[in-house]
Amino acid sequence: MKGLTFFKSLAATALLIVAVSACSEPAGVDVKQGAAMQSQGALMLDVREPDEYVQGHAPGSTLIPLGQLEKRLSELGAHKNKPIALICRSGNRSGAALKILEKAGFTGAVNVLGGMNAWTKAGLPVVTGTASR
Repeated sequence: MKGLTFFKSLAATALLIVAVSACSEPAGVDVKQGAAMQSQGALMLDVREPDEYVQGHAPGSTLIPLGQLEKRLSELGAHKNKPIALICRSGNRSGAALKILEKAGFTGAVNVLGGMNAWTKAGLPVVTGTASR
């Protein structure tokens, strides 16, 4: 009987961990919502590396690699309380970028879920070439 109680307790703990993790997920939008945000004036911020960006990015996006983001926050000052759509390859780095921006007091940033992988799959426009920053 004690073994059953232990496993019930273990299962309850696992469910609690999953629930807490789900609640702590960063704000996110799908790629079509991200594109719509950009068309309405939001900054589309690509946080991949320059070589990835050159291979294909959302038109009009701005490149600031994740590893440089904290040092370059001053470049984004005009967007502190405005919409920012963060994108990367799959949504992981842009999720990390969202946490950095939120910690720095940015209020309108969201993660574009699925990143450029989902963007391309959705048939949204992609351009190649030199990084804008």
